[in-house]
Amino acid sequence: MTLIFTFIQKAIGQGIAILFGATGEIITEKSGNLNLGVPGIMYMGGIAGLMGAFFYENSTENPIPIVGMIIAIICCLLASALGGLLYSFLTITLRVNQNVVGLSLTTFGTGFGNFFGGSISKLAGGVGQISVMTTASAFQAKIPGLSKIPVIGDLLFSYGFLTYIAIIISLCATFFITKTRAGLNLRAVGEDPATADAAGINVSKYKYIATVVGTSIAGLGGLYFVMEYLGGTWSNNGFGDRGWLAVALVILALWNPTNAIWGSLVFGGLYILYIYMPGLTRATQELCKMLPYVVTIIVLIITSRRNKPENQSPGSLGNAYFREER
Repeated sequence: MTLIFTFIQKAIGQGIAILFGATGEIITEKSGNLNLGVPGIMYMGGIAGLMGAFFYENSTENPIPIVGMIIAIICCLLASALGGLLYSFLTITLRVNQNVVGLSLTTFGTGFGNFFGGSISKLAGGVGQISVMTTASAFQAKIPGLSKIPVIGDLLFSYGFLTYIAIIISLCATFFITKTRAGLNLRAVGEDPATADAAGINVSKYKYIATVVGTSIAGLGGLYFVMEYLGGTWSNNGFGDRGWLAVALVILALWNPTNAIWGSLVFGGLYILYIYMPGLTRATQELCKMLPYVVTIIVLIITSRRNKPENQSPGSLGNAYFREER
């Protein structure tokens, strides 16, 4: 039983970064924009937050954890939002192909993170010596009292605040998309921008806002991974393929942020399953790492055969909209 609880805890820890990325991408895709730059955005958010905390801690003799945390969050959101703004400008205003821009943003973001991660490491005294433990302690702080409850405390209340923020954002995103007028307009833009435009909805405005908000949320996944999961350290290429798993989770969640909550737990569990399966060879471990993508493909096949509108991607996903061609 202890092993099962440990596995669930680790699955949640792995899944939260993926949940941030998936929730942000769902909001973006609801506007019809397909942003394959999520992996790069997560790198940008993570390194920007780490840099902010690092320079704060090294500029004062007695750094305050809560101040470092606020600085890290602001830096993360600014970098992630700028990435989304750049994507929007290139794809909406300049009409550059969305796939090209997204993949370029991933390449740029990954390089951006690794370059500045290495640079900060040298400033700190050598590779692998980056330390913002004071700030990280604020991100890793558990819920007082509730985390001490036997069994349940460790299982449900032993995580940092970003874990709970990720769940709250997903629930709020679902409410916004399904229950508000602005959410209805956003879905209309994603389904048929020409019709939405004819109805008086500002298509470009919704696409810009949805993309910038989406990348900001995705960037928090990078900050979570660096501050809460790794404890305030940086490792080049340390994110692995979590950004791509976030994109895959969008499909598994059927473009519903609430579904992404349990989906992130499934992905987090599948991501580390090989660690808890004894007797695996190196080859079979790699096969186990493929499970999240295999599950995504199976879900995609099943949902496409059912052909339910609510289970399908937005109608204009990945397609540019030119008003003069309406």
